[in-house]
Amino acid sequence: MSATVTGAVGSSLRRIEGREKVTGTARYAYEYDPDDVAYAVLVQAAIARGEVRGVDVSRALALPGVLAVIWAGNAHRLAQDTQGELAVLQSPRVAYRGQIVAVVVADSQETARQAQALLKIDYAAESHDVLLREDHPGLYKPDKVNPAFATDTDRGDFEAAFGEAAVTVEETYRTPAMHNNPMEPHATIAVWQGDDGLILYDSNQGSSSVRQVVAKTFELDPERVHVIAPHVGGGFGSKGQPRPTVVATVMAAKVARRPVKMAVTRQQMFSLTGYRTPTIQRLRLGAGSDGRLVAIGHEVYEQSSTVQEFAEQTAVGTRMMYACANARTSHRLVRLDLPTPSWMRAPGECPGMYALESALDELAIACGIDPVALRVLNDPERDPENGREFSSRNLVACLQEGAERFGWDRRDPTPGVRRDGRWLYGTGMASSTYPANRQPSQAIARVSDEGRFTIEIAAADIGTGARTVLTQIAADALEVDSGRIEVKIGDSDLPQAMLAGGSMGTTSWGTAVIGVCAKLRELIADRIPAGGAEAHFDTAEDVEQQPELSRHSFGAQFIEVRVDVDSAEVQVARALGVFAAGRIINPITARSQFIGGMTMGIGMALHEQSVLDPEFGDYVNHDFAGYHIPTCADIEEVAAIWIDEHDSRVNPLGAKGIGEIGIVGTAAAVANAVHHATGVRIRELPIVPSKLVSRLS
Repeated sequence: MSATVTGAVGSSLRRIEGREKVTGTARYAYEYDPDDVAYAVLVQAAIARGEVRGVDVSRALALPGVLAVIWAGNAHRLAQDTQGELAVLQSPRVAYRGQIVAVVVADSQETARQAQALLKIDYAAESHDVLLREDHPGLYKPDKVNPAFATDTDRGDFEAAFGEAAVTVEETYRTPAMHNNPMEPHATIAVWQGDDGLILYDSNQGSSSVRQVVAKTFELDPERVHVIAPHVGGGFGSKGQPRPTVVATVMAAKVARRPVKMAVTRQQMFSLTGYRTPTIQRLRLGAGSDGRLVAIGHEVYEQSSTVQEFAEQTAVGTRMMYACANARTSHRLVRLDLPTPSWMRAPGECPGMYALESALDELAIACGIDPVALRVLNDPERDPENGREFSSRNLVACLQEGAERFGWDRRDPTPGVRRDGRWLYGTGMASSTYPANRQPSQAIARVSDEGRFTIEIAAADIGTGARTVLTQIAADALEVDSGRIEVKIGDSDLPQAMLAGGSMGTTSWGTAVIGVCAKLRELIADRIPAGGAEAHFDTAEDVEQQPELSRHSFGAQFIEVRVDVDSAEVQVARALGVFAAGRIINPITARSQFIGGMTMGIGMALHEQSVLDPEFGDYVNHDFAGYHIPTCADIEEVAAIWIDEHDSRVNPLGAKGIGEIGIVGTAAAVANAVHHATGVRIRELPIVPSKLVSRLS
């Protein structure tokens, strides 16, 4: 099965839904308006550990317009096997500050908030533990790391090789907790239809998965749950699965016996919608005098909550990135009195490659070898972890193209010598990688008497342009103009589809679209029958029969920074990303994804950190006044290009995911550039002036 090329794929087709979005007619979850709607406000725990002994609801219920106050003492009972964050109000136990301890439902948002302030909650507070450290007595080895990788790996004899290496680097790198902050906060409208039917207008990354989880939680037939999400204002992983906020809204609607709206505030997102775990990473690299790696060790320490285990796969990129006979990786986890971490753009590879690529830079300096040359030297022919052949691997091409375009050959490797007035200048680079996987999806294709085509698939467009690229894929597969095609997505009543996550959306959905279009073409080979025609396709068997290959996207990031010698302010002057990510379906949307990821990587390097107050037991900078992200003034010259790579062995499209690889490696490239500019190595992100100013001469 392969796609017929007629020119739609690879063209810069403008976004199908662009006019709806710029005119404001595109409706997002909270903007639907069912009849007789009520409003829910979430009440959050004011302690980090303990128990709710009681809630005095009398004053709140006496307020005109208040419909219900729900807490553990009167909450609807969920399915018995509901666990973790989704077991909303099923117990009086408090596992972290900010946990949902009550829900107020009223006929207006203002009334619900007023009633919230009238509640009196009696807590039995207990001492809490919220600090991640590498010597924490509660550290343990989880059975697996997200989603199902081995926790530890060991090949060769790492200790012996490291001990005998001519050149070694042994350093610890730290990343802080970071919170997803999509433009559209999480929002849900729940509408019960009797006792066994439910409509959800919900901001999510996959309506099929939301349907399954909600149905199981409320013991409903999945066919009786209808999830509608045609437009989603970003997710970055935080909307990849239903959050406790969704369960709370559905519960509120059931109790109130009215449709209920709930929008998570920006502040509440820092407690209830996931975040990237902080990490402590010990890197040990050993090389010969020629720079060839002989030993790689990567030890990771990270956190989860006491209610649910989530172990980020931070060291997995290290396992396959460079040729080395002796390697050891490990993950250790501690359960703390904090919210549960979850997916955030490029989980695992993002923090892990920051540490690895920073250590590679330090090794290059120790060996007296150019950082680009060191990576080219250690590029493997086969996957070092499992010995599999790569479906394609063009990291070297990215490194070489990026070096030429960036002017890397003019770089003086000596740190701290390039100055212009009050500014020190430096350049740095790093490699990027991300898996190129796909998951089963289904699709329906129809053609009308008039020769117009409709494609139906429960894909999600979270701002990436999914409708547009699926239209292009269908146009080529059907060999018709894209203007004759309508793609319907964002609805759980459509054929089941992989969620928009793991850089698997387009490849998973696109394979289903190619398959269903091929079947439809067979049905109408001679002519369109009266009444039109319809075809169905499921990629489940196709995915299961994929050959055993190592499938990854690759990239190289090049960064120039300037550092103020007086204030230690760091600014990114130039950023270039070069990527090998298979066939590019739409250059416009692809460039947006690459640059968006790079921008987040710059934010990770210089701005983003969730600051924990150990006494308070929570992250305290829970708004954009305190949690800093890049703005237009922080992003000066940024460019993303790609290698012409049509990987026919990775999927019928020849494409790989692009949503996450842009962030991978960017933070390391910035950190390496800061070292080159100043001679100061910062190994704990973000690189803020307070960490630099006292060390600048």
